[in-house]
Amino acid sequence: MRFEGTDTYVATPDLMLAVNAAITLQRPLLIKGEPGTGKTLLAEEVARALDLPLLQWHIKSTTKAQQGLYEYDAVSRLRDSQLGDEKIKDISNYIVKGVLWQAFERATPGVILIDEIDKADIEFPNDLLRELDRMEFHVYETRQTVRAVQRPIVIITSNNEKELPDAFLRRCFFHYIKFPDKPTMQKIVDVHFPEIKNALLKEALEVFFQLRDVPGLKKKPSTSELIDWLKLLLAEDIPPEALHSKDQKVVVPPLAGALLKNEQDVHLFERLVRMAQQNR
Repeated sequence: MRFEGTDTYVATPDLMLAVNAAITLQRPLLIKGEPGTGKTLLAEEVARALDLPLLQWHIKSTTKAQQGLYEYDAVSRLRDSQLGDEKIKDISNYIVKGVLWQAFERATPGVILIDEIDKADIEFPNDLLRELDRMEFHVYETRQTVRAVQRPIVIITSNNEKELPDAFLRRCFFHYIKFPDKPTMQKIVDVHFPEIKNALLKEALEVFFQLRDVPGLKKKPSTSELIDWLKLLLAEDIPPEALHSKDQKVVVPPLAGALLKNEQDVHLFERLVRMAQQNR
């Protein structure tokens, strides 16, 4: 199995190499990068390109590692016992399989996405070390050991909100998705808007990268926000010349709310525009 990108996802050679290295080593692929750089989408595209099923586990601050294996529904069992239900005699009726269990029992390999692992408690990655390393876990309630029939491809994403434990990092193949440069970004845009006019795309990319270069921005606009902005520009039929002043001085771009997502950044950029106008 080799990943070579798809017609809807522009993967750099470095990223394709990382995916294939993780597959060869049979280790989880840990992907970091700015929000909006396609980390989550990568797992979907790997599954699609390799024609494998995708099982997604989106992590929250309250998520526990055990939930990825299984959960024992003791409350339902207690309720059924009070009602005299016969199924309480088999405790397996109250075992809810998690994403890892579902993937492990498949006869064919699949792709597991553990999305935004850094949102969870600091102990969360350590609690999964053995299971991801050995591809097995024990179910204490039923006294059974669940082993992977076929080793799945595991893709883990992180927005770098907190440091991950060294023991966990040692078991992963790591790749950082760099923010796309202009040529790569143009390829990404072409995938989403193949009919976009070159003049509009050129001006939009110029404004977008100017925005990202503004010092002091709390949140730089991401790839996904550029795509949203271009969609709005096309829907409203905004001409390329509206993105710049006649003398090419910086202006607040139309529909800037798609790019700047907090008042601090909006005020900072507006202040920069006023300074540029005063210096004319």
